[in-house]
Amino acid sequence: MAAAELPLVLLVEDEPAQREVLAYNLEAEGFRVVQAADGEEALMLVDEAAPDLIVLDWMLPLVSGIEVCRRLKMSAETRNIGIIMLSARAEEVDRVRGLETGADDYIIKPYSVVELMARVRAALRRVRPATMGLVLEFEDIRLDAETHRVYRADKVLKLGPTEFRLLSTFMEKPGRVWARDQLLDRVWGRDIYVDTRTVDVHIGRLRKALCQHGGEDPLRTVRGAGYALG
Repeated sequence: MAAAELPLVLLVEDEPAQREVLAYNLEAEGFRVVQAADGEEALMLVDEAAPDLIVLDWMLPLVSGIEVCRRLKMSAETRNIGIIMLSARAEEVDRVRGLETGADDYIIKPYSVVELMARVRAALRRVRPATMGLVLEFEDIRLDAETHRVYRADKVLKLGPTEFRLLSTFMEKPGRVWARDQLLDRVWGRDIYVDTRTVDVHIGRLRKALCQHGGEDPLRTVRGAGYALG
């Protein structure tokens, strides 16, 4: 799997030793990891790195984890990011507050790292199913992420690796409009410089591949905004 395809986890924990242990285990699971030691840094990294999932400690310097969660879930641009809240607060009222603020999961400290990794995998199956080897379907298109095959009306489609990653991105969130810059970050990665016009070239190749056995073009161009599936 190309680096740009690997799910990106933002780990927000102010205790260095704990952060190091979690980062090690997340990377051992095959995820890319970026780290923040406080709430302000976390919010900055969300804008810069666009993570797929955030493992977020409640008690943080500067901006609390619960406030970070609240801000992200209030914004249309970030509300779909998965959030797992870590907290020493074991009372039911605290758990309810965390979940009502928008956290997708709530884990009480001390916790098992093995359990946390299982929760991370479960959360990523919801937000980035293609990267977790699941089969995605949209109308008559089926993408098998594990075997790296794509079918349309049960006929195998020949796609290049970049076109496969583009289609995976679209099929994970049908109807969502992706800007060219967002597609560059998701498909090519932030560390690689690619001109935005390259996106248009590969979209054209993807359209051709999807229609190689007939059928209507399922991709939609949204003028001034980007591209969407359906």
